[in-house]
Amino acid sequence: MSGWDEGAVYYSDQAQFPESGSDAAAATPSRHTILRKFKEFIRNFENDKNVFPYRESLIDNPRSLLVHLEDLLAFDTELPSLLRSSPSDYLPLFETAAAEVLQSLRLKEQGESGEMKEPETREVQILLSSKEDPVSMRLLGAQYISKLIKIAGITIAASRVKAKATYVSLVCKNCQSTREVPCRPGLGGAIVPRSCDHVPQTGEEPCPIDPWIVVPDKSKYVDQQTLKLQENPEDVPTGELPRNMLLSVDRNLVQRIVPGTRLTIIGIYSIFQAANSSASQRGAVAVRQPYIRVVGIEEINESSSRGHAAFTIEEVEEFKKFASRTDAYEVICSKIAPSIFGEENNLPDGVKLRGDINVLLLGDPSTAKSQFLKFVEKTAPVAVYTSGKGSSAAGLTASVIRDSSTREFYLEGGAMVLADGGVVCIDEFDKMRPEDRVAIHEAMEQQTISIAKAGITTVLNSRTSVLAAANPPSGRYDDLKTAQENIDLQTTILSRFDLIFIVKDKRDYGRDKTIASHIIRVHASADRTSSNGRAFAPKEENWLKRYIQYCRTECHPRLSESASSRLQNEYVRFRQDMRKQANETGEASAVPITVRQLEAIIRLSESLAKMKMSHVATEADVVEAVNLFKVSTVEAAQSGINQQVTLTPEIKQAETQIKRRLGIGMRISERKLIDELARMGLNESIVRRALIVMHQRDEIEYKHERRVIVRKV
Repeated sequence: MSGWDEGAVYYSDQAQFPESGSDAAAATPSRHTILRKFKEFIRNFENDKNVFPYRESLIDNPRSLLVHLEDLLAFDTELPSLLRSSPSDYLPLFETAAAEVLQSLRLKEQGESGEMKEPETREVQILLSSKEDPVSMRLLGAQYISKLIKIAGITIAASRVKAKATYVSLVCKNCQSTREVPCRPGLGGAIVPRSCDHVPQTGEEPCPIDPWIVVPDKSKYVDQQTLKLQENPEDVPTGELPRNMLLSVDRNLVQRIVPGTRLTIIGIYSIFQAANSSASQRGAVAVRQPYIRVVGIEEINESSSRGHAAFTIEEVEEFKKFASRTDAYEVICSKIAPSIFGEENNLPDGVKLRGDINVLLLGDPSTAKSQFLKFVEKTAPVAVYTSGKGSSAAGLTASVIRDSSTREFYLEGGAMVLADGGVVCIDEFDKMRPEDRVAIHEAMEQQTISIAKAGITTVLNSRTSVLAAANPPSGRYDDLKTAQENIDLQTTILSRFDLIFIVKDKRDYGRDKTIASHIIRVHASADRTSSNGRAFAPKEENWLKRYIQYCRTECHPRLSESASSRLQNEYVRFRQDMRKQANETGEASAVPITVRQLEAIIRLSESLAKMKMSHVATEADVVEAVNLFKVSTVEAAQSGINQQVTLTPEIKQAETQIKRRLGIGMRISERKLIDELARMGLNESIVRRALIVMHQRDEIEYKHERRVIVRKV
């Protein structure tokens, strides 16, 4: 049975197909010829610097050899096409060639050193790399089966490492003869023969059918791990569910990838019979599940984690020219969500696209908060959009899933992990359950997610910015209520937002008329129109995305000494103002000013410098960052009735009626007082505003959980 061990059968079909057989033989070289070419490539390929990279790499790292298909194409045009069309046949041949070259190189080294020790024959794993564009996961079909393909995506799950048999040792239970059977690579199994090839002697009982027993201790194994790769969020069409693909990695590729890592992989598109398929599916012999046997991994590093960071020379020159303009900051602000009309001083929050700046938009409905989130999702190279009510703690962070076939647990990353290096847009943030909102505390501050579930203890990266939109508890922002009542979120989550913008729908005739005409113009025009009336082309939208990408990759500014001292003084002044306000009102600030806010202003200053591609954040950047902080977080902390209430004649009239009805030292139910004054023709909101004014002047006080009013002396 030597033919079985060799794994190849040679035959002649000249009698049946004389012409086509000879053509195929002439077109495809023999395996021996291809093996020789692979050896020559590893030994003799040299780059422009007269260096033999693969020969040197094989000596430095004998376990694996990374081969660029472009180098293989430059050496021999036939080898890459053979690898692409039949990788399962020629990749093992390539690994055999690498192992033989390694053995000969070691023999040569030992001969030069005088040692005559027989070198150990070791397997070498060939890893492939290519600069070609990846194929979309949605285009993978039957035409790619058993072919070499390249796809990109984000890892959402990684299993534990398992032992995969490469050769299974068998022993016959009748005659005790042994045999080694090769296993198919990837998720394929071993083909065990049905009968034993032992020839029985006279009087000896013949071996029965299926006599083989597997001997695990004598079998050969390699490490294997399965990954689940999902489409990049920016590649998923609107309204579609993201596709995912099962990956199989082995040997030197195991335990390199964690959930949330962006990958570009080269592999063999293969099929396997799923173990957990139903009885009806198992009956369909011809139906198989697809997977990819990975033969090369290119991990997208953090600097280019927002997508493919290859810039042309023309783009770089254009970016540098734009950054040198004095109005670069204003132009970028005008490019952010141009279809949303608003006031100029509300636009510079575009710096939220910086990876670790968290922003909360809180305010009235119909103020384009969700539209702004959609614009950020479309403009940021990496973005995940989700709604608060439809998001759970596990969906935002990570969940532990049990594999139905192996019954083992593995991690599956959520939105904060999938958006690593980008932006997570959470709409309806106030509608989230408190226990789900608590789950993102660590992700927003430490930018990691710690998991300790089902025996899995690990830490995942979630270096994301959080852009959230929320409404006050009553639906609209009520100036009659305190900031604590309008911003009904825990202090622990509010302190993690660098900028908190209160977005109010102000009733103003001129402003409403301008906004209405702008919205009508946007809907009527074929092109999108910005707030200053000019057309906004999709090309500019893409330019903004590329500019952000370039600034993030190339620029890493630091604070200057003058900026640091200015920042220190501003932070101390903020703390003093908040302390003074708390002493005057007797209530703590709704938005705390802590060291986190100091770090937020530092991040804002560095982001403003990065927008201008400056390597130093100057005092001017700190001033602008402080102004941003004032018009957002500080105003939010001071909003509500803490501000001075304007005394209109209606409020004065209501105040007079309250004093007539409620004598000094008397007490009355708030509800009863409001109903009595309402029967006298006074508006309920006016009465409530008058009560707030009197409470601020310390003329009345509330008791029994604000249900009873007492007139003070």
